[in-house]
Amino acid sequence: MKSLRIALVAHDHKKDDLLAWARANRAILAPHTLVATATTGGLLQRELELDVTTYASGPLGGDLQIGAAIVEGTIDLLVFIWDPLSPLPHDPDVKALLRVAAVRNIPVATTLATLDALAHSPLLKR
Repeated sequence: MKSLRIALVAHDHKKDDLLAWARANRAILAPHTLVATATTGGLLQRELELDVTTYASGPLGGDLQIGAAIVEGTIDLLVFIWDPLSPLPHDPDVKALLRVAAVRNIPVATTLATLDALAHSPLLKR
């Protein structure tokens, strides 16, 4: 199985949802290289006891750093569990990240249902 580089981001009201999913699917995540924005990454490291490389917090440029990594070809999958009902001051950064992922044809999960589908697809088993 090829190890993928997976970027994980979750908005504040969705962090608990992503953590619960990650706990239940730790075995799926463990063989892969994980990167995340600062707060999400710290929570994942503590919960899963896995190495997670962290970028800045999303509002402080972490979303853009992950976008740059996508452009550089070092991210294979983006997990961005966002809260569509909460206004965000860094919304342009979020849109830029999602746009660059689409331009680079990177699989993106924005909901837990999509994340489940990707996690159980051949993509993570290749």
